[in-house]
Amino acid sequence: MTTPVPTGRNADDDTGSSYRQQLSRALGMGENILITLSAVTPASSVFIIIPAILLAVGGASVLTLGIAAIVSVFVGLCYAELAARYPITGGEYTWAARLLGRPMGFALFALTLVNGVLIIAVIALGTGDYLGVAFSQLSGKWVGVGVIVVTTGVAVLNIKTNAWVTGVFLAIEVAAITVLVFLGFTNVERGPSEWVRATTAGTTGLDHVGAGALAPLIPVALFAFNGYGAAVYYAEETKDAARTIGRVIMVCLAATVVIEILPLAAVVLGAPSMDELLTSAAPLNYFLTARGGSAINTLVSVAIAIAIVNAVIAIILQISRLVFASARDRSWPDPIDRVLGGVHARWQTPVAATLVTGAIAAIAAAALPLKWLITATGAGLIVVYFFVALAALRVRRERATGTYRMPLWPLPPLLVIGVMVYAAYSLGRDSASQLVVAGVTLLLGFAYYLGYLRPRAADRWVLPDPIAET
Repeated sequence: MTTPVPTGRNADDDTGSSYRQQLSRALGMGENILITLSAVTPASSVFIIIPAILLAVGGASVLTLGIAAIVSVFVGLCYAELAARYPITGGEYTWAARLLGRPMGFALFALTLVNGVLIIAVIALGTGDYLGVAFSQLSGKWVGVGVIVVTTGVAVLNIKTNAWVTGVFLAIEVAAITVLVFLGFTNVERGPSEWVRATTAGTTGLDHVGAGALAPLIPVALFAFNGYGAAVYYAEETKDAARTIGRVIMVCLAATVVIEILPLAAVVLGAPSMDELLTSAAPLNYFLTARGGSAINTLVSVAIAIAIVNAVIAIILQISRLVFASARDRSWPDPIDRVLGGVHARWQTPVAATLVTGAIAAIAAAALPLKWLITATGAGLIVVYFFVALAALRVRRERATGTYRMPLWPLPPLLVIGVMVYAAYSLGRDSASQLVVAGVTLLLGFAYYLGYLRPRAADRWVLPDPIAET
């Protein structure tokens, strides 16, 4: 049974100035961290994203991740202040709408929604690749579709239950990372200077590449760290959110950086041969087999499949709350708002929004080519970070009610804007189609706002204040 959302405002507030508490405020800071780190899925990043950086610049991949970590700190600072000022479950679009204008806010909502649903499909489709190492019958696209269906069923449960489910899975993926770290640092073949030595596989051995080769890889490294900002989607389910969400974001970022850089650094130092490492199609699996044997490689591959399942649960939780927030803000015709804005009476979770999110992601995974899915999500992160930084530049023009103020403001958002502009330029030069997909999604969001929401501005998208915790 679900309870309908009346208008998105506080039914007990005569002024109608704030949202009402519908979701279960059951998470402590630690439980939010468990879900958020699961959305980051650091083990999947280490095995799926980071190898592309490793193959491109060799040992200097460690330096590349270090540079991206510094940029991520500035992004995290922007998230932390915005989340403290607006602890609303809708995340980035709720800030953009209030600080950059409502048309921009809805356009960003459209981008985060489309990107989020497609990312669920992309991640889930990777499950079979790793399960297939141990169980050949569990490889293929339909395994990924099945993962989405099952994890959607988990995601409708109480948020506290999901925190502990994702926490157990997170422990398994951290154990897999620990194996890499142990095997690397106990079989050291070369010194730490290798971490800044940029090489790639050539026709007759390793070729040195210039420092300029690192710059285009920074956005890839940023994507590997991405997910720490997902903490904001559980703001209305986290106790004392205005005080704790900023800390959750920065703790998750720090943990992500450590969990992802340490195994990479260990592999670079401990690989039996850099030539063989950088000519392998799957360098980390080569390392595991060479140092631990095929049984270790199989066990870790199963752990990575579990990490992917964990990430799918966490991201479905995140995007379903985005969908719920849009219905509560009255973004759709009334019948749709009533359904998607409903909350289960017992579990206090947005069941309908969760089921719709899972269904669309499953359809995308089943019907769309993986290559297109990857292209469609490529530029979304760059655009989202850009607008988050713009919002962070404007947040202090509003009355200061947040409990966190970033140090060195306005340097962090200015730096992020500069890096994202460069990243967009690099992406446009090498893969313009990704920017086109992001641009078209934003334009469709603008068009919907101008055509449907603005003519009904008296009772739609009124954007109340955040819930004041008592």
